[in-house]
Amino acid sequence: MTDLETDVIVVGAGGSGLAAAVSAAEHGASVIVLEKREQPGGTTGIAVGSYTAAKTRQQRAAGIEDDVNAHAEDAGKFADSTIEARNNEPLRAYFLDQAADTLEWLQSFGLSFVGPHPEPPNRVPRMHNVVPGGHAYVAALQHALRQHQGKLICQASVTHLLQEADRVTGVAVNIAGEPREIRARYGVILAAGDYANNHQLIAEHKGTAYRDIEGINPHATGEGHQLAAAAGGQLVNMDVTYGPELRFIAPDKTSKRQGLPTHGRSARLLGAIAKRAPKWLTRRMAKRLLVTWQHPENALFDDGAILLNEQGTRFVDETRWPDREIALAQQSNKQAYILLDGELHQRYSAWPHFISTAPDIAYAYVADYLRLRPDVAIRNPGLREVCRQRNLPTTAVENTLRTLNATAKRNAPCPYGRAVCRELQSGPWVLLGPVKAYFTTTEGGARINRQMQVLDADGQVISGLYAVGQNGLSGMVLFGHGLHIAWAMTSGRLAGTHIMHATGPQHP
Repeated sequence: MTDLETDVIVVGAGGSGLAAAVSAAEHGASVIVLEKREQPGGTTGIAVGSYTAAKTRQQRAAGIEDDVNAHAEDAGKFADSTIEARNNEPLRAYFLDQAADTLEWLQSFGLSFVGPHPEPPNRVPRMHNVVPGGHAYVAALQHALRQHQGKLICQASVTHLLQEADRVTGVAVNIAGEPREIRARYGVILAAGDYANNHQLIAEHKGTAYRDIEGINPHATGEGHQLAAAAGGQLVNMDVTYGPELRFIAPDKTSKRQGLPTHGRSARLLGAIAKRAPKWLTRRMAKRLLVTWQHPENALFDDGAILLNEQGTRFVDETRWPDREIALAQQSNKQAYILLDGELHQRYSAWPHFISTAPDIAYAYVADYLRLRPDVAIRNPGLREVCRQRNLPTTAVENTLRTLNATAKRNAPCPYGRAVCRELQSGPWVLLGPVKAYFTTTEGGARINRQMQVLDADGQVISGLYAVGQNGLSGMVLFGHGLHIAWAMTSGRLAGTHIMHATGPQHP
């Protein structure tokens, strides 16, 4: 029995889903958005919020001349050549050509951006940062959806798509545990995020060695990909991931920025202040975000830092990726700590040796982590005290260092195959962590056309089914900051436009 009927159903209330819903509503659609969690947001809601685009209003104001073709060329320099060779070049070029228009569209909802900021290998500054962070997209689009009488239903898990005569006509969904069906006159848009935390999909497509590595968003479990595949959609590049990489665990308490205005007049005022703030202040604000979301640099380990598990022992060659991340996911609680001695402490206290970076914006050193992330950074002259504060077994840690230092003195082969052992002799000792191995995001998605319609293995349109954001990556490789959010917003905007003009309403 059909419970509800609407023009457009959107599965997922992250950035891409809300963008699609608002766009469809702007074009006259009645819209229902279904979100499996208790609140909207998705990965967009926890992101810093960078948006990378060329030929923007902000670039023109800064006197920056840019070209979309140049942006497409630069976008191909972030991934290594083997990954980049698999990129869907025509679609990525099309997306980048549309990104500036989407940025203007977002600003029409009261969102404010600072920048553009540089990020090599982009030849000119292209990274625009939303004020005060990624959750601003969610708040502004949710407000716009309400203004257009769109309906958002949370705790709504879609179990399967409804299909009649080779057309997707709606969804079966559990709403707060109650099974229902909802029909869509124009179609269904999949916007359910990536599959970084779906261990089965990761093992199936990337390999069983990666099965235990978590996604940075624990709720990114690939339902949209599974729905697309069940309807006959072709999934491509499912083995391509951003990561795994080491990241510090997220802070327990909500960041202070969550209380800042996200859209409207107050957000525009905040944006104006941010644009005119002295560089030291904007760097300080960026640094606070930096120590929350970025990963420790590999140079730490190249220079001699070691990883200790909760038993106080080394367990891997810390300089080898991805062996390091795979091994870490096998440790107790899937976490470990980074140990620095006094010499490394001094080295990573000033340029050019930083613990983490947002390129050309801010750099975080030992003192920044001690000040801003005391939950993951401690310093003490005594090794025993450092161990005590993190409940590491002192004797085991001392034995680990004794073995390491003896090996280094003899120039003997380093345990676990590490090329060079460096002595760690004296304090002040710094212990960073816990760190875990995470997939930041996944690059696999349904094959789509420029109208965001899902295609089958023969390249034919699956009528009534659209995919946006991480569900509709269609073979694109979007390494580099700000491209995933730009795609989420742009694909959502385009899907909302095209779904209302593709074939007209369908009445099964």
